[in-house]
Amino acid sequence: MRIGLGLAAAGRPGYITLGRHADLPAVRSAEALKERAFALMDAAYAHGVRYFDAARSYGLAETYLAQWLQARPDVTNLVVGSKWGYTYTADWQIQADVHEVKDHSTDAYDRQVAETRALLGGRLHLYQIHSVTPDSPALTDTALHERLARLREEGVTVGLSTSRPSQADTIRAALSVTVSGRPLFGSVQTTYNLLEPAARGALAEAHDAGCVMIIKEALANGRLAEPHLAPDMSALREIAQQEGASCDAVALAAVAAQPWADVVLSGAATVDQLTSNLAAARVHLSPTQLQRLTEPAQHSDAYWTHRSQLAWA
Repeated sequence: MRIGLGLAAAGRPGYITLGRHADLPAVRSAEALKERAFALMDAAYAHGVRYFDAARSYGLAETYLAQWLQARPDVTNLVVGSKWGYTYTADWQIQADVHEVKDHSTDAYDRQVAETRALLGGRLHLYQIHSVTPDSPALTDTALHERLARLREEGVTVGLSTSRPSQADTIRAALSVTVSGRPLFGSVQTTYNLLEPAARGALAEAHDAGCVMIIKEALANGRLAEPHLAPDMSALREIAQQEGASCDAVALAAVAAQPWADVVLSGAATVDQLTSNLAAARVHLSPTQLQRLTEPAQHSDAYWTHRSQLAWA
């Protein structure tokens, strides 16, 4: 299996993953989180992780990633992805009225791709529109599509990430977007986990169409990991005991077992969490176990309503 490292939890002081009060330093200065991000990237790379994922809205995640790459010139076989479409607005505060602002316009793209290029330069391999929904102008704006196609011609894979209950609709709409007769998007990054598997069919379709499939929030922002395991997760607990593995490793292994899952992101905030996540590669689930792990699935509306109520911490 291929596990990637997502930097959403390590690039800014506030996020919605459960347990951050215990996971992060008491003083969450930019320098303290840089040290944490470097430790995570060092550990991930040492354990064979070769995809790192950032975004313009993840605080200083792109900056940390760029500085880490500059400090380690021997790292040449890493795939670097980032996203545009949200602007970080929390001013390095854990609590803020608005943490990020969404804008999928051509002006936002022009500004943010320049910012990303200034940091990552030629190390950028994948650039995705952040959190596309069916009503996003990114799906219909032909001027934006032309800009993205030019980026693709420079050798950068163009993709999108999805969110909310209509992920499957978004993915299918994206598959129909073409420029000069050629499909525009080469990757899709989607929330998929034991609680929210609704996009499975569309993910398979996108994979069959040639897109690289990246799975985010495979642990449901901590709800599929101890000590914050969601209620009614007896199947996950029992299978973890059978396999002698952590619940998070089993939950990740169940996602990675899907034939269309090319990369499954770890959103670890500590090296210990990352190590536990990476143990998923040693978990091989039987068809019976995989079937049991479909039991906790929720209706998408219920899942996303719960997620929307998670506190930034």
